[in-house]
Amino acid sequence: MQIRAHIESGNPALILASAGTMISFGELEARANRLAHYWRAAGLREGDTVAVIMENNEHVHAVMWAARRAGLYYALINTHLTAVEAAYIVENSGARAVVGSRAMREVCVGLVEYLPNGLPSLLLIADDDLPGWQRYPQCVAGQPSTPIPDEREGDLLQYSSGTTGRPKGIRRELPHTSPSEAPNILMPLMNAVGITSESVYLSPAPLYHTAPSFWSMVVQSLGGTTVVMEKFDPEFALECIRRYGITHGQFVPAMFVRMLKLPEAVRSSYDVSGLQRVVHAAAPCPVDIKKQMIQWWGPIIDEYYASSEAVGASFIRAEDWLEHPGSVGRPLVGVPHILGENGQEMPPGEPGEIYYEGGHSFQYLKDEDKTSAAHDPHGWATVGDIGYLDKDGYLYLTDRRHHMIISGGVNIYPQEAEDLLITHPKVLDAAVFGIPDDEMGQSVKGVVQTVNPADATNALATELLDWLRNRLAHYKCPRSISFEAQLPRTDIGKLYKQQLVAKYSSPK
Repeated sequence: MQIRAHIESGNPALILASAGTMISFGELEARANRLAHYWRAAGLREGDTVAVIMENNEHVHAVMWAARRAGLYYALINTHLTAVEAAYIVENSGARAVVGSRAMREVCVGLVEYLPNGLPSLLLIADDDLPGWQRYPQCVAGQPSTPIPDEREGDLLQYSSGTTGRPKGIRRELPHTSPSEAPNILMPLMNAVGITSESVYLSPAPLYHTAPSFWSMVVQSLGGTTVVMEKFDPEFALECIRRYGITHGQFVPAMFVRMLKLPEAVRSSYDVSGLQRVVHAAAPCPVDIKKQMIQWWGPIIDEYYASSEAVGASFIRAEDWLEHPGSVGRPLVGVPHILGENGQEMPPGEPGEIYYEGGHSFQYLKDEDKTSAAHDPHGWATVGDIGYLDKDGYLYLTDRRHHMIISGGVNIYPQEAEDLLITHPKVLDAAVFGIPDDEMGQSVKGVVQTVNPADATNALATELLDWLRNRLAHYKCPRSISFEAQLPRTDIGKLYKQQLVAKYSSPK
């Protein structure tokens, strides 16, 4: 992917929505080139990794573009993680450089305590001073603004939690070619929603997620403008659509819910008629919510189903969805197969695990067993989601990975919280799972069995919640904890969470 072809277009490449900061294609190109030269001079070569700990700011796109044209993997670290969680990703990815920011200073400072082999030697921090770190962008000011002579295409190294609760790096083989010759894996989706050089794309979500980072960069590679919200706010999203002339946007269902809950007078005061197509993904959208959005914005709300692993993708336009409500569409990349427990293909209407044939190859970094388990004997790949195909080939999801919680479009794996709870001296057993939440889709619930039944009190529940939040990113922690005399486990130790899910999802 490239952006330099659009330097003379006159369109801004990037707008920070709240600050109003505009970065031209020429400036973004120059910033990316200077950083790429800096990394080359420091010894970084094709296949090396840089870790990025940044909020949505004016620098993160330059960092990503610099990595892509220097043939580097860039690991975008969730800004809600604690220093110990971020340090695991820095260590596991083998990062040779870290780029942080003023807003993430506390995490950057805390990394060294949890890295057994020490920090990488190349450390940059944007708009701040930190001992041992170079101040960015000042540290690259003397570098050329022209392309490095040996440009190679890099890629995102996305970390997504696995069933063990530890994040797993999802890595694809680099194309080993120049950025201008590298394939653009998102072009089928760009074409499907009609994004061109005239598009103005709203990115309301954190850029450390796969879709926001990829989509925002691909829009720029096509010459369109990416408008980045520093933080999502439902009314300000509507203001952005009006203020910046947004033509396209990508949301998660929880954002739809929050916008729909605005007072009618507020909603109707914003002109959204300039929108051409909007897409949503990341979590199942309740049928009624999507119908309300289509009634409000018109039949322009499309949906796709994909994964960070890029094993395949399905897509459905709003018009088709109205005839097939609840579907995530027909195949756009790869061919979906629904397989039963014994690997047999399931007939239309029968649920099973979703596999794709012909998608992009990938591996889970340093985890051959997990990589192998994601592929069947045909070489088809799965991320563990459950669904079915109807007789017309439309895909429907019935579950999202075993025990995974999706809250506000964010995947949460409960094993991390469970493993921590078990280490508390008063806890004998623990279960963490998702329960329905009108706004977020699901919220995180914890249930604990105590060593001493007399300890099962509200005071302990509060203590455990505080204890977890000091050790784990808050979004991964239960919102509440209840107690059971005995958790439903089999003789071999398997936990039957569905019994707990049913109990705590029932109306009180």
